Amino acid sequence: MRKIPRVGIIGIGQSAHQARRDDANYTELVREAVSLAMADAKREFDEIEAVVYSLAPDALLGIVNAERQGVAAVGARNKRFMRINTGGSTGVSALAAAHSHILAGACETVLVAGADKVGECGDSQTILNKIWDPTYERSLPLGTITMLAMSAVRYMHKYGMTEEDMARIVVKNREHASLNPNAHLRQRTTIEEVMASRMISWPIKLFDACPQSSGGCAMVLASEDYIKRNQLDAVWITGVGHSSESYFIGDRMGNHYAADHGDAQALGEACHRAYQMAGITDPVKQIDAAELYAPFSNTEYHAIEAAGLAPLGKSPAMLREGFFKIGGQNPVNPSGGTLCANPIAATAMIRVAEAALQVWGRAGGHQVQGAKRAIGTGNGGDHQFFGAMVVEA
Repeated sequence: MRKIPRVGIIGIGQSAHQARRDDANYTELVREAVSLAMADAKREFDEIEAVVYSLAPDALLGIVNAERQGVAAVGARNKRFMRINTGGSTGVSALAAAHSHILAGACETVLVAGADKVGECGDSQTILNKIWDPTYERSLPLGTITMLAMSAVRYMHKYGMTEEDMARIVVKNREHASLNPNAHLRQRTTIEEVMASRMISWPIKLFDACPQSSGGCAMVLASEDYIKRNQLDAVWITGVGHSSESYFIGDRMGNHYAADHGDAQALGEACHRAYQMAGITDPVKQIDAAELYAPFSNTEYHAIEAAGLAPLGKSPAMLREGFFKIGGQNPVNPSGGTLCANPIAATAMIRVAEAALQVWGRAGGHQVQGAKRAIGTGNGGDHQFFGAMVVEA
């Protein structure tokens, strides 16, 4: 078998995520993350050959084709420049595009950058509601919350998940986020507090939902030859996988369809492809940490199962036994995850960045001891686009 050259991550930059960043406009926020990543990589801008710009729905910024603003901020003038948008999965899709640039031999170094000011855009749900077909689904009304509330109801029906089970995810992730200085929601909580929070769309309550965050992330990728030639420290991307789902939610309802809205089959396929590329045959034994994109508490359960870390319907019981906490067998979202910080354009990139920091041994207070291999994932659209990336020390 032909040996595929490796692509490494040589720099990571991540801003602190907050409800608002009044001290920085959008391009300054992107530049903040880029400056941190470039300093981490110990590279100058003239050494970067291409930039992949991670920008989800630009309506959240109120600027059409907002990538035009970012060219100067990320040092892309006179360089290859590509904007990627697959909704919430944009960050991992952008990393996949950068990875392909390098494997294709087009360039040796690529900067990936993105930021968002979701908490400052007004009503993000009004904007996100527009992704649905105006005739058949938008009038329900479907939004990112109601869509995944229906998923929660379906998972409850199939596997017996309770609202208290959902609250346990929030408690776990908030505990993890309290150890992460970049997380937006860092205050610990209890099952009782989650249950008492305002109902949004049953069974999803306020504490079950991700925040609207302002923040950015950037990463520098390089070829194996470049890394060795320059004697750089790196972690390696060993597996990449993507998969898509049907557009209409109605096509995922009922036992006579191949897909089921209570599960995440397409995410499972993306993870399987990434594992296959990385040579992983037993994720429970071979994955030391997982950063799984889960914007609502219920979706973390089917993400865990799609990533092969639990059998279908068994993850709630396994969480009660401590399996997915830091110190457990397969820690999930040790950073606090999307439930604790969600600058949409950068969120899926943050999942891979946090996975990389784990295997690099640089995750600080939320470090999983001995982590050598991790996975990061992203979900986008109306739970339609999925990406997964395996990173190794």
